[in-house]
Amino acid sequence: MNISEILSKELSISNSSIEKVIQLFKEGGTVPFVARYRKEVTGNLDEVQLINIKDRQAYWEGFLKRKETILQTIDSQGKLTPELAYKIKASLLLTELEDLYLPYKQKRKTKGEKAIEQGLKPLAIFIQKNQNANNIKDKAFSFVNGDVEDEKQALEGAINILAEWIAEDKWVRDDLRGQFQRISVGSSKVKRGKKEEGEKYKDYFEFSERVKKMASHRVLALFRAEKEGILSFSVDVNEERAIQNIQHKINRNYASNTFVGKAVAESYKRILQPNFESEIKKELKEKADIDSIGVFAENLKQLLLQSPLGAKNILAIDPGFRSGCKVAVLNRNGDFTDNVTIFPHPPQNKWEETKKVLLKLVDKNNIEAIAIGNGTAGLETEKLCRDLFKATAIEVFSVNEAGASIYSASEIARDEFPDLDLTVRGAISIGRRLIDPLAELVKIDAKSIGVGQYQHDVNQPLLKQKLNEVVASCVNHVGVELNTASYPILSHVSGLGLTLAKNIVAYREENGSFTERKQLLKVPKMGKKTYEQAAGFLRIEEGINPLDNTIIHPETYKLVSELLKLNQSKIEEVLGKQSINEETIKSLKEKYDGYTVDFIVKEIQKPTIDPRVPLEEAAYNSIDSIEDLQEGMQLTGTINNITNFGAFVNIGIKESGLVHISEVSNTFVSNIQDVVKLNQQVDVKVISVDLSRKRVQLSMKS
Repeated sequence: MNISEILSKELSISNSSIEKVIQLFKEGGTVPFVARYRKEVTGNLDEVQLINIKDRQAYWEGFLKRKETILQTIDSQGKLTPELAYKIKASLLLTELEDLYLPYKQKRKTKGEKAIEQGLKPLAIFIQKNQNANNIKDKAFSFVNGDVEDEKQALEGAINILAEWIAEDKWVRDDLRGQFQRISVGSSKVKRGKKEEGEKYKDYFEFSERVKKMASHRVLALFRAEKEGILSFSVDVNEERAIQNIQHKINRNYASNTFVGKAVAESYKRILQPNFESEIKKELKEKADIDSIGVFAENLKQLLLQSPLGAKNILAIDPGFRSGCKVAVLNRNGDFTDNVTIFPHPPQNKWEETKKVLLKLVDKNNIEAIAIGNGTAGLETEKLCRDLFKATAIEVFSVNEAGASIYSASEIARDEFPDLDLTVRGAISIGRRLIDPLAELVKIDAKSIGVGQYQHDVNQPLLKQKLNEVVASCVNHVGVELNTASYPILSHVSGLGLTLAKNIVAYREENGSFTERKQLLKVPKMGKKTYEQAAGFLRIEEGINPLDNTIIHPETYKLVSELLKLNQSKIEEVLGKQSINEETIKSLKEKYDGYTVDFIVKEIQKPTIDPRVPLEEAAYNSIDSIEDLQEGMQLTGTINNITNFGAFVNIGIKESGLVHISEVSNTFVSNIQDVVKLNQQVDVKVISVDLSRKRVQLSMKS
């Protein structure tokens, strides 16, 4: 079994490229590094393809280990025949592999095994071979002894043996598995006395749908409701048809008699149906997890790469009612300079006092923008600030504060602001998210940012892995300024990790700013391989070598020198300009690979500084609550969450409105992520308002 050949067929990538990628990973290459700086080796594979190779390689390595375990286990029982060993080694499906292992698997003693211990195996074989029911009944009498009290018990034991033999038959299992995969139906019913408690699941109180058509969000909702004890959720096929199919599959090896018929029914009801229901449920959950994690990962990517406001003097507010609003002042570098608590809302209602405090802070600190957390009292605080500063040039932004409280109590926050209260740290985090979302959000566990669907119900290790991949991808895509970056964001740079990130910051504090990338090699524990992986993603804005402020890797600086010599130019004359002649490029490609030459020429002519676009203030609707909404009302909103079934839109009230996927466009939409993006401003129309359930349905159709 050659893993690279299997991956080549699975992923439609050449076997040569697969083998080279696997070798690069084995040598310590990271996905961002390989994707950007080893295009000539991989054949220009992107990050998604590289991650797929990594994931599937891990799967098949695990599959091979499982094979070895099964072979060793059966061999230790003295039951591994050459034919069985061949089948196991040739298997490429986990279900097939487990089916082959099933008869030899150590399990709790079954009814059939107990019957065999009672000496009933010969009776089971007799039933299997004989057509005449009377002969079988007569035969059963001869087995009445010891633990077998009468012929009825003897027949029941023999039927249990046959039922388990039938359930282990490969042809039966293959056929029935196909039925469950093609035509099984998922059904749910509310449990007695749970209607009121499970009101939010009422769409599933009497629900059934073909399994193949079940959307991931419905699957996860059903599993959650079942876990909470609200619903019973089952998967089944037509029982009568399933039993008929089993009888058809075994008719060559089993006689046609009533006892075999009972064994078939027993096999289906006691063993096969529960087995395949469990298998299909597991597959449903795994697929739903992957779909949901995909949505979460895409949302996280958009959130991390959302537009930064940039260097501005910020007034950051963490809103609240009874405990007041915590206000923090940040300068253009994002440094904390001042804080205060205001009480503009009930029960204190100190609006006049609040107004004086805010005006004084704005004037004293030359405030250019206000960041307001979108949690409790966020809307009310936003309205107050918009009214107070509507005649000024100050921009007001609502900022997603999810996870700010987790950051406030974290080790990172304690390191940054050891003398500040948790609530003030939360306000600072909100303000810094506005200045540079990526730099601030990487300080928080990605799951705590809370954009997606059912993130607490999905496979948590897989969720963590995928979100970490997204964070690393975003950080390396944008790049990091070596002399200003905090250790949390440095830790996500290709090859670094937390220890080296802290060592870089410590070295910087002790020795002053870096002037060249190669100084990184002086940082404790920074080896040549790690430097290779990280250097291209770390920038120095005002360093000795202008190339250190580009994404050109130091390993190709020699190539750049040759380019400049052939072009008869200095780096200052070509950097950021279209001034490299075609003869120079052609000459370089005769000596170096085309991917690297094209990459360097493109970067010299148009250096990639920050791929994110500047942030613009969102439109604001003059409505205060859900009660102000009317059907047909035209509004402007900002998309604040995306799921497989639709997008949620902040329209300026407490409740976000849902644009169902069917209302996103005038044309059919199969993947909502192709049409909308997080934080995108959209025009919507109110199509329904459910005041009792606090639900707003919106449409983006023109």
